Amino acid sequence: MSQVEQVKVFRDSLRKAMSTYDVKLSPGMLDELAAYYELLLRWNERLHLVAPCSAEEFARRHVLESLTLIKHLTPNASVIDIGSGAGLPIIPCLIVRPDLKTTLIESSQKKSVFLREALKTVGALKRATIVSKPFDSLSAPNAEYVTCRALDDFSEAVPSLVRWAPTTSTLLLFGGPTLRQRLDDLNLKTTETLLPNSNRRFLFEVTKA
Repeated sequence: MSQVEQVKVFRDSLRKAMSTYDVKLSPGMLDELAAYYELLLRWNERLHLVAPCSAEEFARRHVLESLTLIKHLTPNASVIDIGSGAGLPIIPCLIVRPDLKTTLIESSQKKSVFLREALKTVGALKRATIVSKPFDSLSAPNAEYVTCRALDDFSEAVPSLVRWAPTTSTLLLFGGPTLRQRLDDLNLKTTETLLPNSNRRFLFEVTKA
């Protein structure tokens, strides 16, 4: 399938599945998400931003799942995205929520170059700061929320991430049973929401205060 065909399938999949994820996407939002996906397709073979998957799976599993975050974010929220990689979940959220501001923390210099280009492509660069270092080598910037999608593969980082997060922040973490066990071990106040089309993936809302 050509890239043009993949982008069409991606866009159609978003439109058909968005109600399942309780997300409303305008034609303009669909255009920007499609531009983001097209850019990712061009960069992915070189940088391995995401594992190979179909356009439909990327629309559902990556973009629409990421957008379940937006109902948890207050108006004009500031968000720290840890291990941004391909820009998930934060770039789709910036497209749908133009009131958001974010700091993207990504230790890979090459992936940070992609993130800058992606933010520029969707018109969100002025609302974002990219930091190309490991999060635990930095002081946490001020923000109401901290989010991360990659913690099932790096569950040993959960305690240090929770300690690092701003004192009054809420952590919004995507993961499954392994992440739940890590959070339980820390005796944190946690609320979990099962993600659509899944029986093992959740959005965990963790309150530090």
